[in-house]
Amino acid sequence: MDTCKTDIPLPEETGISTLGKAKINNPIKFGRFVDEDDAVLVNISRKNIEKTGKPGKNKKEPRLIYFEPAGPRDKVFFDTSKTKCAVVTCGGLCPGLNDVIRAIVMTAHHEYKVPTVLGIQYGLAGFIPEEGYDVVNLTTEYVTPINEFGGTILGSSRGPQDPEAIVDALERMNVSILFMIGGDGTIRAASKVVKEISKRKLSISVIGLPKTIDNDINFASPSFGFDTAVEEATKAVRCANTEAMGAPWGIGLVKVMGRSAGYIAAQSALSYQDVNFVLVPEADFDLRGEKGFLTVLDERMKSRGHAVIVVAEGAGQKLLENSKKTDKSGNVILSDIAALLKREILEHFHAQGIEPTLKYIDPSYIIRSVPANANDRIYCSFLGINAVHAGMSGRTGMVISRWNGRYVYIPMDLVTKGKKRINTCSNYWRAVLESTGQPADMKNDK
Repeated sequence: MDTCKTDIPLPEETGISTLGKAKINNPIKFGRFVDEDDAVLVNISRKNIEKTGKPGKNKKEPRLIYFEPAGPRDKVFFDTSKTKCAVVTCGGLCPGLNDVIRAIVMTAHHEYKVPTVLGIQYGLAGFIPEEGYDVVNLTTEYVTPINEFGGTILGSSRGPQDPEAIVDALERMNVSILFMIGGDGTIRAASKVVKEISKRKLSISVIGLPKTIDNDINFASPSFGFDTAVEEATKAVRCANTEAMGAPWGIGLVKVMGRSAGYIAAQSALSYQDVNFVLVPEADFDLRGEKGFLTVLDERMKSRGHAVIVVAEGAGQKLLENSKKTDKSGNVILSDIAALLKREILEHFHAQGIEPTLKYIDPSYIIRSVPANANDRIYCSFLGINAVHAGMSGRTGMVISRWNGRYVYIPMDLVTKGKKRINTCSNYWRAVLESTGQPADMKNDK
């Protein structure tokens, strides 16, 4: 088995950049303001706490690292009555996008009396004049019902755009605060926009809201839409189990999203504990051989007569020919692991004169397109609200996230340093193995 490790780097610098000193009294009339000296501890494990020597002492003491807590400050940087905001959604769809948009608009209008919030259509392409996309005026009336719908009312797109062209557009529109909602590619693009703004010495705040249905963004625990995705995936898993139980030699195969992290697959198996195999990118496996997946599946079928398999889209890529082609966002286009599994499973049993009944379900586009559930709606509302508080205080180059149960500000560069992945030596993964009964290792000894 591979050596257990985590890919999440500990932060070296967690300070948040500002456009300047905030001097204007916050117009919010109720609630408490966050003390600038307040902080949220990042380290959650003793072994992860760095130690640093103190001057004049031989012993080393823990070096504690903190995030800035989110929330309104008593002073704001922008004159709110003259502030113009803009919102853009990028990348693939995810439950909760409309909820975040709605929360931003409602908070900006009702709390800060911001006169204008613009919606940029179809991702970063909406900033480029040649694309010909209109800008939407996001009024409170316009956004009031949108949380009832999946997707994003602004539309989305993939692919890089020139940061200079984006900042040109922000200047033309006289935007003070830009809210960018998207995955790690979007956050990297936002970081480049921040650098271009700084180069021009402009007073424009850029606030990121990290979005990935896969739950693989660093220091976002969890990412919004994940709870809804698990709920919808579990429905598909339940159907797969019904199909498997209702036919001789029945096998239910469900493919869910998860390019580099198998959280949806793992969590749906924990939610519906009749899953027998969970295949994720973090846990490598062989198809054939004494310890391979087909051998273990064979044993399961001959002892129980049916099986349910949940596979993340990024699992088992070593077993497939990779074209190495990328999409417009630079993501490698994955080969279809579910198609390979279906073919290999059928061939394995046919060779023994057995005719299995295999039902394959791929609910991916349904999962990412549904409206957010109650938990995600609440989460998205807090993200949008705190994004507005951050922008109004003059903070920039940061994202909103939840850490240790509190909403915090995190530098963009820290979020994009790596991806969060399942630690296959953790109690979490052990719970998945205990639930499914699958071996901890389906790789042949070499």
